[in-house]
Amino acid sequence: MNAENNGSNQMDGLVIKTNLKQEVFKNSVRIFDLLKDVLQELATEYRALLADKVDDNILPQFQEKGPFEAEFRIGGDLLIFSMHSNVFVFNREHPIWKLDYIKADPLNSYCGVFNIYNFLADSFKYNRSQDLGYLIARIFVNRENHFFVEGKRQTSEVVKDFGIDELSKEYLKDIIETAIKYAIEFDLLVPPYDQVKIATVEQMQMEINHSRIQTGKRLGFKFNSDDV
Repeated sequence: MNAENNGSNQMDGLVIKTNLKQEVFKNSVRIFDLLKDVLQELATEYRALLADKVDDNILPQFQEKGPFEAEFRIGGDLLIFSMHSNVFVFNREHPIWKLDYIKADPLNSYCGVFNIYNFLADSFKYNRSQDLGYLIARIFVNRENHFFVEGKRQTSEVVKDFGIDELSKEYLKDIIETAIKYAIEFDLLVPPYDQVKIATVEQMQMEINHSRIQTGKRLGFKFNSDDV
């Protein structure tokens, strides 16, 4: 009987976890579609504001790259928004476990994840595959649409309101605009001389063709919270 009970408990656990992850995934897909709508609206809004002030190639552009990825280009910056197809839970040291919301139901800790990366637009234009991008924000959202965000200049409260706030179009717009503002103000620095004083023949040939020597906004510097 014990073996039968153990087997039944394992199957019950499998069903619960499988259904839970499907719930989280479906909600994440829904929210990511909403995020793409916000990006499209912001591109349209910014283009109207900037149309008479900058060259056409500087104007913001939104491009959907598939169900799990979208791009937002503004000036020399490219922001890549990606949704991970898997569902995640947090390690036991994470502050999320201190919340009453999670203590009441640990299954609410399972989240989908959206990442926001900042690259130089030229890195993709010239196919500089060795160039660096930076994770500037990530959004966590669970099956009940509760969320929190980590990242550069994002809310300092982090997980405090996880069981209270629900991710909406307005919250997404705030998060995205904070990321855009950070990317624009996060300038390209000259790398340390000692890091670029030697180059290979291949690098030079690539440099002559397409300016392809490895580039990143903070190449050779630590990427810390006080970068801007």
